[in-house]
This record gives sequence, C-alpha cells and structure tokens, in this order.
Amino acid sequence: QGCDPFAQTQRSKLQHRRARINQQINKEMRMRAGAENLFRATSNHKVKETVALELSYVNSNLQLLKEELEELNSSVDVYQNDSESISVPMIPLGLKETKELDLLVPLKDLISEHYGEEGVLFEKEIKEFMELRQAMRTPSRNEAGLELLMEYYNQLYFLDSRFFPPTKSLGVFFHWYDSLTGVPSHQRALAFEKGSVLFNIGALHTQIGARQDRASLPGLNQAIDAFQKAAGAFNYLKENFSNAPSLDMSTASLNMLVRLMVAQVQECVFEKMTLLRSQHNFLARLQLAQEAARVEDVYLLVHQTMTQAHVKDYVPFSWTTMVHVKSEHFKALSHYFAAIALCDCPAATDAELPEQEKAFIQFHVTMPEGPSLRVLLQDPEERRKLGKAHLKKAIMKHEEAMRIHGLCKILRKMDILQEVLSFAHKRSLSKYSEIDHEEDFFETGDAPDIHPKTHQKPEIKSPNFSQVKVTDLFHRLGPLSVFSAKNKWYPARRVHLMRGENGFGFTLRGDSPVLIAGVIPGGCAAEAGLKEGDYIISVNGKDCKWSKHAEVVQLLKSTGEEGVEITVITL
Repeated sequence: QGCDPFAQTQRSKLQHRRARINQQINKEMRMRAGAENLFRATSNHKVKETVALELSYVNSNLQLLKEELEELNSSVDVYQNDSESISVPMIPLGLKETKELDLLVPLKDLISEHYGEEGVLFEKEIKEFMELRQAMRTPSRNEAGLELLMEYYNQLYFLDSRFFPPTKSLGVFFHWYDSLTGVPSHQRALAFEKGSVLFNIGALHTQIGARQDRASLPGLNQAIDAFQKAAGAFNYLKENFSNAPSLDMSTASLNMLVRLMVAQVQECVFEKMTLLRSQHNFLARLQLAQEAARVEDVYLLVHQTMTQAHVKDYVPFSWTTMVHVKSEHFKALSHYFAAIALCDCPAATDAELPEQEKAFIQFHVTMPEGPSLRVLLQDPEERRKLGKAHLKKAIMKHEEAMRIHGLCKILRKMDILQEVLSFAHKRSLSKYSEIDHEEDFFETGDAPDIHPKTHQKPEIKSPNFSQVKVTDLFHRLGPLSVFSAKNKWYPARRVHLMRGENGFGFTLRGDSPVLIAGVIPGGCAAEAGLKEGDYIISVNGKDCKWSKHAEVVQLLKSTGEEGVEITVITL
C-alpha cells in the first residue's frame, strides 16, 4: 500500500527521465575522474593533448545533462492540480532517487557471526525488509505514500540497533542521487539512508501541497498543512543530520527549502483571506493589503537565500525567478488593495473614525505626506489622491513582475502564471483610469510601503513518526535491550541441571530475557557453572528470549526426574 511502481503518470515519467539523466551524469563524472587522473599522471605530450580534448567533450556533455535536468526540475506544472480555477503555481520538489540494495548476504553473515543463529532461518525477514525498501522508492502521491515512507524510516531504527555496530561497518553502501543536480553520492552510514528518506517525506508533502485545488477552502487548508509539514521535515533534517554528502541536504540548501515552504504557506493564508473575507469593508481591505505585504516579505527572504553563494549555483533558475516574480507581484497587490480601500469604500463617519484611525496609524511603514489622518479618512478627494499614488506603485510593480517573468525561458511557457500576472496588471490599470481625472494637476506622490502583518503565522510542523506503528521485523533475534549490535556476549552454553533438595540452586529476576539473579554456593547450578548475570535463552529446547519471569519458573517447575536442559548467555 502506498506504492505505485507502474503508474505511468506524468510525475513518474518525470521521475524515470530524472533517474536516466542521473545515471548518465554518474557515468560522465566517472569518465571525467579517469581522464583527469590520466592527464596528471602522463608526461607524454601527445597523450595529454588527446586527454584534454576528451575532457572538454565530457565537460560539455555534463553541462548539457545538467541543463536537461534543470528543465525537468522546473516542470512545476506536472505537480499542480487540474481544476479550472486560476491559481498561482507552487514550487514542489522531485524525490531523491536511489539504487537497489541487496542486503541478503551481509545480514545473514552478521546474524551468524554476531547472534550465533543460522542466517538462513532469517531469509524471509531480510527479503521482507528489502521489499519494503523497493516499495518506498516509488511512493504514491497521497497519505498512503507518506505512511509507506514513514514505515520504512521507522524500520531503519530497528535495522540500526540490530545490525550496525558502532565499531564496525556492515560493508554496504547506500547510493542516493541529489534531487536538484542529479549528482550521485554514497555512504556506508545508515544516517545517510535515514536522511534521504526524510528528505523524500518532505518532498512528497510539497507535491501533495502543490496539487491541491486552492480555489476552495478545504483545498487551501490541505495545502497549508502539507507545506507546513514539508517545512517541518526539512527543518528536522537540518537539525538532526549534518555532514550529508549531497548538496540538497546541506544546511544552506535545507535552510532555503524551509523558507520556501513557509513562504508558500503564507501565500495560501493570503488566498484563504481573499476567499473568506467580504472585501467590501475598509478594514478588511487594509488587512488584505498587509497580508499581501507579508507574503512579499517572506518571498523576498527566500530570494535572498536562493541567491547566496552556496545555493545559487544549483537552485534551478526558474525557481529563483518565480520567487522573485512572486515578491514583486505581492508587493503590487498590497498597493492595489490599499488603493481599493481608500477609493472604493465610503469616507469614514464620525462613529467609524476612531477604529479606522487606529488601523491606519499602523498601516504604512512611514506616514504618508499631506493632511492629518482625520482629514485624510474623511475627505474623499484626499483619499483619492493617496489611492492614486498606491495604484501608480502597484502598476510599476506589476510591470516589474512581468519583466522578470519574461527573462526566464521555462516560466514563459507557463501560461497560468502569465495569466495571473496580466490579470492583476489589467485590473490595476483599469482602476487607475477610473479614478484618474483629466483636471488632475497635482503630481502623483510616492506612496509609502505597507506594513506587513498576518493573522495566521505559518507553523513548522515536525514529522510525527509515532503515528505509523511498526513491529521489528527481526524480533525473533530477541529483545533489543540485550540482543543488539552494540552488545557482545560469549557463545551460548548448554547446561544440564538436576533438581536438588533446595531446587536448582539459583534465583531469577526480570522478564524477556530472564536473568539469573543469584547462584547458591555448592548448589546444583553452581556446580554446572552458572553465574550471576547469565540470561536464560531456552529451557528444554523452548526459546525463552521473550518469556516472562512466571513462564520460565513454570517451565522449570514442570521438569521431572530426568532434570532440565537450559541454554544461557553471558554478556
């Protein structure tokens, strides 16, 4: 459940193309490394020339592959919803790809060496784990897909405790491709596998958020939830997994992704307000203007983060452009709603004045020049003048957004974004011509910027791993408190005990596994070589690793004259 390996959706075709390019990039990088080594090692002039030529081919191939991959990573539209309504596209992330992994031999070997059990007996469990890993490579884009990734992530905790001793490596490499550049990385550390799965949990949330129909309230709430959870996953990754070998999981990159998700939440909050509020009253329109200014603010921060030295080289140009376009677009909207509040709402009555004054004092970053607040709010002509100044700024910003949008080849193909920008621009222009009087001889002033403010701050929701319950696939090896990779014990000893006058001559305590708490000197147990601190793992051939205290006592009591055979281990 939650896996669709054969789904030939647009998204999975994209994923397959991405995987193919990843492998080609990998091949070219290996060729380049080989050629560079030869170039350094040889002193033959002729060979050097040939290798240099070969290197220039490889480098140009790599450049072309990276451009092809960037175009794929910019295929934002594949992830959007199919509804008729026009909403601004959101930026989703593609999943990280990984290579298949065969754990059968390494785990069987470790079970024989470390646990002293026959590895062959655990083939079923190992195959089940490998099937789970195979399934989580292609999660479906819904709640079930998220649960599948969570289930695998939680199983990795058990795998780590059972098979990854602190001092020795298992000898397997985990291979993952960078989600933005396609460059392969590999590590022996299980933390890399965990971190990559966590990255995919965040990426899947972004895809679920991007596909919601944001023209309806339920769709908006789901989009907000998905982007908040994506921010939580990337933030958790940033705080708990450092030293990842791939760029997409570096601190700078994760920082950018968290901010991008927060900005997308803020944009949804603005859209939610436009749906919920009747925009006909003065205060509601002021609030909308401030909400739009807040969205502009957060996108500006994302744009600054994306253009930093460590990040700008590998973030798709279309993302950076889209974020820049959105910051200009929402700045224009903030001025547009300010103008609408001033021009379309009736002048304040004496009763409304105190409330409107209070809201207006905190509305602008700096107070507008001209008459006092009271005069401004009650004089329609003054309101029109300031409204016109706001519209002039709005139109300038709309035009700037359209100019930046036109610079990016990939965004130019995105009709929906084009439509949104030109609709907003035309709306501001028609409002301007409506309030512009021929006899206006005053110079339209410069409207101050609007103070950003939101009524719903985005939350960063950390992943809740406990919501997906899993059972340890390898629980037959025994309780983790004793039978783990970090503990060592001597080979199991079999002891035959006969019941004496004082019983077997030892006392027991604890559960799963039961511990020998004390051995009576001179008793039957002492003679057989049992020691305090030994764990009983079987009685008469019956496995007791998970048995409770009372169950072991019962088994011992029920032995007859022939005595009892117990198996113990010493840590």
